[in-house]
Amino acid sequence: MNINPIMRLLNKSFGTYEVRGWYIEPTYWQAATIVFLIFLMLLTIARVRYLYVHWHMGRQNISMLFWGFLMALIFEGLLVISGRTMFSELIGWKNAPKPISTVLDITRNKLVNVLGINDEIPTSSASEKPTYQRVISSYEELTDDEAEMVKSFVCTPQ
Repeated sequence: MNINPIMRLLNKSFGTYEVRGWYIEPTYWQAATIVFLIFLMLLTIARVRYLYVHWHMGRQNISMLFWGFLMALIFEGLLVISGRTMFSELIGWKNAPKPISTVLDITRNKLVNVLGINDEIPTSSASEKPTYQRVISSYEELTDDEAEMVKSFVCTPQ
């Protein structure tokens, strides 16, 4: 059995991200390790809670858990409609990576269809920076009247 392709896949990076001035280049094995460690942390916290607090799930606690989950779901739904998520807001991503933005767009479109919203917020791809070539090509596609209006808007001092 050749382990080289498996190691190549595990060491493959899925992008370079800048988070508050730090450049991070995560690999698949690092992401899997972080998920596993978070799982172990949750198990440890649950065990500590069980041993020291002796807190149990009564009727009132289950109802508060239900209402908290419902409020978080509503809040996250509103953020998804606007093209963001709580996770991307906490990290401070202005432009999420392509796989995450694709998932956001798919879930946003499904939520918009379910809720029946007519006034949609533009997709997250609209937040891309315009380039010089794109601006020039858009300007050349305008009619003469529209081009004159843009020229007077840009060139005339206010």
